[in-house]
Amino acid sequence: MSIVWKRGVELVLFILLLSFVSFVFVKLAPGDAVKQMLRSDDVAVTSSEIERQREELGLNEPVFIQYGHWLAKLVRLDLGHSYMTNRPVSEELLGKMPATLLLTGSSLLILLLIALPLGALSALYPNRVIDRASRLLAVMGTSIPSFWLGLLFIEGLSVRAGLFPSMGTGTLAHLVLPSLTLGLTMSAVYVRLIRSSLMDSLTQDFIRGARSRGIGSGKILLLHAFRHALTPVLTMFGVSVGSLLGGTVVIEVLFAYPGMGKFIVDAIQSRDYPVIQGYMVVMGIVVTLIHLLVDLANHALNPEIRLKGENR
Repeated sequence: MSIVWKRGVELVLFILLLSFVSFVFVKLAPGDAVKQMLRSDDVAVTSSEIERQREELGLNEPVFIQYGHWLAKLVRLDLGHSYMTNRPVSEELLGKMPATLLLTGSSLLILLLIALPLGALSALYPNRVIDRASRLLAVMGTSIPSFWLGLLFIEGLSVRAGLFPSMGTGTLAHLVLPSLTLGLTMSAVYVRLIRSSLMDSLTQDFIRGARSRGIGSGKILLLHAFRHALTPVLTMFGVSVGSLLGGTVVIEVLFAYPGMGKFIVDAIQSRDYPVIQGYMVVMGIVVTLIHLLVDLANHALNPEIRLKGENR
């Protein structure tokens, strides 16, 4: 339980630091949220109206006072209201979360279906055809920008072949192209990571001991070598899940996918400060909780980590 308390304290300190730094930098960014709110092509906005609106929102106060007011609301789990829609920020974020969760889950599924078998086969048959092919795929995957791969999919599978829609959401077909783009680009890293981790595990003393006791190769691979190799893979997996949930901005904008990434880009363009702040805090909490789950999983899977923690 010590790791849970440690992560809990780190979470509180991290959220305080993140909220303060992001709040200050958002305020220093060029642009005026009030002018953005009152902007109209038909009606001219006077300076008095701008000042009155700024006073109503509390934007005429010093930054530290504004931050204090916002932090007091945050303690009460109130993220404020969006400047653009006047809806609670929590409702706005919850409305975009399902689309991002669906895209994250499908992308991770594609990643695992590609990386696990290729990485394992490369480790079991080094310098064979499958190993060379997977390494070539990994190099190509890490070299190709995700947005360029997405454009290729749009041109080839949507515009020319007409197999999948290129933008929007609503059906499972809308998930195919963005999920393939994310899954393929991320799987390249995992193929190399799984290969190196599994090859290192197969050379450990406990693997040789298991073989000397007559344990079958399949059991050794699944219950011993693969379990030991999962520690760095799980750590990287937690980083990937956090980055996907935080919003893959380029991919969501490219495919006009209404997830968290596209949502926060729109909020930044419109200077919607409460939405930006709420997004930063929520994503900070989510990413920290994911890393906590990864640490707990590594403690459960790897006895070496448990022993090191007990000896401290």
